[in-house]
Amino acid sequence: MPSKADTTGKITGRCYCGAVLLRSDTPPATVAYCHCSDCRRWTGAPLPAFAALSTTDLHTSPDQGVGVSHSKGVTRWNCTSCGSPLMARFEYLPNQVYVPLGLLDQAADLPPALHCHANAAYPWLHVDDDTPRITGTARDTLNDT
Repeated sequence: MPSKADTTGKITGRCYCGAVLLRSDTPPATVAYCHCSDCRRWTGAPLPAFAALSTTDLHTSPDQGVGVSHSKGVTRWNCTSCGSPLMARFEYLPNQVYVPLGLLDQAADLPPALHCHANAAYPWLHVDDDTPRITGTARDTLNDT
């Protein structure tokens, strides 16, 4: 099971243009890499990383409304000004919202604790770490955080 992210206090962040501010008064339950094609396409990154924040503790300014869904059970939000991916919710991971790690001011102190969908990693991408790798979905592990 992933360990709790090693940070205390408030989490803050913003989109690329600064039009959307993010804040959580509690640290992430976990931080994870995701190798799936949906997350890669949404972020434009070959290996996106996300912080799992509590839906009740994450606040956005301005409020981001209902989001959009292009995949069953997944809702995502992007900044309407600059297009930055802001957050995603997954029906199978209740009470959690996943924020791209690069948006957070504390990202340097939030190392990923898990590789999700490791079987979908690009063959040329080599991450030399001891972080556990889960083939396919990590929903059971992430629901335990």
